[in-house]
Amino acid sequence: MSITPLRTGHGAVPLGDAVARFLDRYRDEPGTAGTYAETLTHLLAAAGQNAPIAELGPPLYAVVMARWDERAPATWNKHLSALRSFAAYAIRNEWIVADPARHLERRKITQRDDQAVPQARLEALFTDDRNALRERVLWRLLYDTAARAEEILTLDIGDLDLEFRRARTRSKGGNTEYLHWATATARLLPRLLAGRTAGPVFLAERRSPASGKRARALTDIDPVSGRGRLSYPRAEYLFKQATAKLDPHRDGWTLHQLRHSALKHLAASGRSAPELQAKSRHKHLATLGHYVRLGEETSARLTADNDPLARHRPR
Repeated sequence: MSITPLRTGHGAVPLGDAVARFLDRYRDEPGTAGTYAETLTHLLAAAGQNAPIAELGPPLYAVVMARWDERAPATWNKHLSALRSFAAYAIRNEWIVADPARHLERRKITQRDDQAVPQARLEALFTDDRNALRERVLWRLLYDTAARAEEILTLDIGDLDLEFRRARTRSKGGNTEYLHWATATARLLPRLLAGRTAGPVFLAERRSPASGKRARALTDIDPVSGRGRLSYPRAEYLFKQATAKLDPHRDGWTLHQLRHSALKHLAASGRSAPELQAKSRHKHLATLGHYVRLGEETSARLTADNDPLARHRPR
């Protein structure tokens, strides 16, 4: 591990050094580091690597966030949270005294009641050979594992255990956890890997530039083909394009809906909250409330089935 030494004193810390120190804290959490890096790359582009961090004010942060003005509220909120997390870190280190993003507000997310995709529509999507093999494997793997999209996209071939149909991942807290998939995914994965033994599981269409601003870390490049790791924005775009015709609203679905749908379908099949927690790896049962809330009919059936005065017929 290497840490870049920072110059001391308020206003003397270059933005590039501060960002490097901030991201280094998440070196064992590649998903989180990638999310923050996406936002902070645009901050660096707007201000410059050597800009004193104390001189970055609300106007600059507003310019950075304007990049996502036309995006969905969830996307806006994700990038705003990244800027605020970086600002909070800088405040704790006494590099700045106030959050430059303090005038920016989170946007309200309007939740639709149909976030869970019906299983029949998902199966039609998964079995449609007009979609590329890479996308079909990614979508099935997301649904089978009920994993977060970042966790799947950051998988390397060395993380896979094909014999036991599982993959090793890092949780948000840095713990090692396992994702499990079913038969359909197990049949497709070897076709996708095509004998590769190293590098990212999901590769971009083109070779990664060897130098320049678009160059990737060596761990994000296939050592044989030189292709880089498939990015979240690209994967999300392709999924929306492929699902627009299946979505009644014609908006297309998000990758997160595959995780949501998997858990919702498991809950509808009668799985308990602790079982869902084991599958989703949520830390708290309370966060599973919107998956296990099955409605009045379920409540009535449970009450009737457990009525102590009910006449139980012999089986």
